Amino acid sequence: MAGAVEPYLDSLRRELQSPGPAALSVLVALLVVAFTLLLWRLAQGARSSRRAVLLLGLCDAGKTLLFARLLTGRYRDTQTSITDSAAVYRVSNDKGTNVTLIDLPGHESLRLQFLERFKAAARAIVFVVDSVAFQREVKDVAEFLYQVLVDSTVLKNAPALLIACNKQDVTMAKSAKLIQQQLEKELNTLRVTRSAAPTSLDASATGGPAQLGKKGKDFDFSQLPMKVEFVECSARGSKGEEGDADFEDLEKWLAKIA
Repeated sequence: MAGAVEPYLDSLRRELQSPGPAALSVLVALLVVAFTLLLWRLAQGARSSRRAVLLLGLCDAGKTLLFARLLTGRYRDTQTSITDSAAVYRVSNDKGTNVTLIDLPGHESLRLQFLERFKAAARAIVFVVDSVAFQREVKDVAEFLYQVLVDSTVLKNAPALLIACNKQDVTMAKSAKLIQQQLEKELNTLRVTRSAAPTSLDASATGGPAQLGKKGKDFDFSQLPMKVEFVECSARGSKGEEGDADFEDLEKWLAKIA
């Protein structure tokens, strides 16, 4: 960082030796450039130090099987998690970059507790949705996602967010497009009801503001400070235990954000 700022400091020293309004203008401009560069370097350094990819979602969304498939490629029977699981994942790109996948419990009594523990280290978040049960779980899914999105640390760091619409091997699975539309509608409703409340439970519980998106406009994901993408996937795969998972788009996304 010192080497990058040094040329500006040399110019600054020369200009300080030249009196007059022009020198003062140049001085101010150089200070602004140097300060901006310093802030950019600090921001880049902070982002590069965050290497965790958090797997979030309700119970039975398929997070743990997705976690196992990404790491081993093999199917395994899973059960509801009551603690986190973490492992290094080597992404499929030319850089050979590693990230740390962290599978967090989805139980209502545990999920915010574990989010609080790991959110500061999150480079990205994969929010896993059960595409088959989505229609009956949409309010619960939106509630949890809302709590994530209004968290002050998440808003500040703006980790990349992927909504992974899992279990697409099942005929009754809802499409990613429909899930996006329904989530935007439910999140907009939550935003309205929470902002109308006398006090914000979200602000006291997670340290985040009650307002989500742009005031005066219906909510959509493009209003968030982080980039949000949706993919369809199947941790189980169309051939079940004997076949491969279907999550090529998820793997490409992990390679992109690593």
